[in-house]
Amino acid sequence: MTFDLQRINSELGRDAEKLVEWALGLGKSAICTTNFRPFEAVILHMVTRVKPDIPVVWMDNGYNTEATYRFADEVTKKLDLNLDIYLPKRTRAHREAVEGLVPALDDPKHAAFTEEVKLEPFARALREKAPEVWFTALRASDTAVRAQMDPVSLNQDGLIKVAPLLHWSSKDLYEYLVKHDLPNNFDYVDPTKGEENRECGLHLSH
Repeated sequence: MTFDLQRINSELGRDAEKLVEWALGLGKSAICTTNFRPFEAVILHMVTRVKPDIPVVWMDNGYNTEATYRFADEVTKKLDLNLDIYLPKRTRAHREAVEGLVPALDDPKHAAFTEEVKLEPFARALREKAPEVWFTALRASDTAVRAQMDPVSLNQDGLIKVAPLLHWSSKDLYEYLVKHDLPNNFDYVDPTKGEENRECGLHLSH
């Protein structure tokens, strides 16, 4: 099945719910990734309304806050998510015993840390799930790289990457949460990014 990326982005790029319906209507195998950061319940609710059993992939790096783990459980239960958790091959305790605490952003070891706790688990998820469509809650306001992205793109490996919320503001997201009585989580930290507007590498390589 072929489609006109430019036309889809032009017609549906700012209509998140219709974009979700279009992408799932392709009839291709799909996944939705999440990290349970602020406003993640929006993408999870939007996608599962159309396809309740869509695999939801979480790369749990082992460094999430207690609030994030509680939020993950709450959203999973509320939306009856078909959640698949991908963990690093070493536990946090094992890694820290051998390597020490999370390396600083300017430490050469930080790249290896990111590879171990996020990129390798995601690559494993892609191999095992073999999706043709990938939903992500990327937002243009997150980083300079994401500001240049389109809501629908085709990766070099043929994966259709769909970011329905790319152009949404925090106000848009908040209003959606209120409308649908969804929980939220602001106590979130990503040790692979370190800074709010820094890429972790996952969306640069995929």
